Amino acid sequence: MDVQIQALADAGDAYQFGRRQAEQLKKTPLYLKHASRRKKSIRRYQTDLHEAKRWLLDWSPGLWEELHGLADGLEWRLEDVVHEYAGYQESWKKSGCSAMMRNGLYARNYDYHPKTYDGRFVLWKPSGGSGAAHIGFAQRMIGRMDGMNEHGLAIGYHFVNRIAPTDGWICCTLARIVLDQCRNVPEAEHLLKEMPHRHAFNYSLADRTGRFSVVEGSGQSVNVLRKSGGVCTNHFRTPGKLTENRHRTEESEHRLEHLKDLRHEFSDPASGYDFLNNSAHGIVKHDYRNWSGTIHTAVYDTVNLEVTAGIGPDAVPVTISLKKWLENGRFPVKKLRGALPQPDGGDHLAQQADSFTDNDSFSTM
Repeated sequence: MDVQIQALADAGDAYQFGRRQAEQLKKTPLYLKHASRRKKSIRRYQTDLHEAKRWLLDWSPGLWEELHGLADGLEWRLEDVVHEYAGYQESWKKSGCSAMMRNGLYARNYDYHPKTYDGRFVLWKPSGGSGAAHIGFAQRMIGRMDGMNEHGLAIGYHFVNRIAPTDGWICCTLARIVLDQCRNVPEAEHLLKEMPHRHAFNYSLADRTGRFSVVEGSGQSVNVLRKSGGVCTNHFRTPGKLTENRHRTEESEHRLEHLKDLRHEFSDPASGYDFLNNSAHGIVKHDYRNWSGTIHTAVYDTVNLEVTAGIGPDAVPVTISLKKWLENGRFPVKKLRGALPQPDGGDHLAQQADSFTDNDSFSTM
């Protein structure tokens, strides 16, 4: 099916950003999916509103204001918005995801099921010093699947296991807070070690100085794998966390070794994108019905603050400059186009292609 991912650029007050996102969400098929899953969300997990508020006010107060804006824009209770979107406690199914980091470049595949995909690519610059400007793919409204901020820090996550979940934040919210609040890999490592984690995930990191690492996080403990080889897949590698892996990690281990081989030739955004998105190289995934198909590929150039991204396997990429947007406020890209198979539940991405006009993309810079 042909899909179009909406590209949004906004700057200013976090509360108003939340309201504007809510107003646009209500125009889309995605809103109907979110509204209809509320009963299921309520059955599956609980959220401690006061605990979520405490953590966000300590680490990312602008995100708390954004949630208030979402609540007012959607005309939902704040408790419901925090429960649905904040990401403090949630379930997660298995998924793939591959990353390579080298010389300030961060290349990443997001592999999952289209039914859960927001279909939103966001540039955001908060006012008032409440966080860093960033660019990336949105998930659950406020979260980010992967992204890069104005300081030249990039992050993405990789599912490992959901056994024995604990009270804590889900992956996309943690990635968003890192982009908001951290300037480099060491700061991101520190934040991810301080925040509580709901499930077991890897967080691959790269910054403009050429540093990279993988943070192995779960409710049990958080370890930093600095000798990662500049690659990351879907299993833990530090000795203290091997027992938290799934029973079968052969595919993830094989993919990791293949990424190590490809990384030797990873010299620029074009090569990184080709290695991860071109089916001939064997990294891109097609198993959508089993929650492991490549939905997007992104290469973040943390030195030049540019992103090369495409939707679906074997896709024609587009390059978007965070740096130029911050300098002149112009953002000509309205949509990212691509093609995906049509497994059950992914129809909103095809319908969304007709949900927006160019006027629906906003920029207040």
